[in-house]
Amino acid sequence: QVQVAESGGGLVQPGGSLRLSCVASGRIFTIKSMGWYRQAPGKERELVAAIVSGGNTNYADSVKGRFTISGDVAKNTVFLQMNSLKPEDTAVYYCSADVVWGDHTYDFWGRGTQVTVSS
Repeated sequence: QVQVAESGGGLVQPGGSLRLSCVASGRIFTIKSMGWYRQAPGKERELVAAIVSGGNTNYADSVKGRFTISGDVAKNTVFLQMNSLKPEDTAVYYCSADVVWGDHTYDFWGRGTQVTVSS
């Protein structure tokens, strides 16, 4: 199987920064993409940022210019640098990995890491 583990969440004041890390391990041959999602209380999970194996990235409009996804999908590791954090960024942040096995692609998720932006 595949394990996905996030780290780096915490409590930060508005305007502050945090860096999240994600590592995928286990029975991995190829990862097509990795992404960060978040879910705030009472809301649906939403895409924050994603990076594909070729290096292309995409971001939610709400985080463009503030968050940066980086890392090496081929090495199963991605990061999310979050700057100028706002209270509305408070959520559980999840990392996902799209793993290719043969002709199929499977999504694997981490357990999430809490990010709280509050004064």
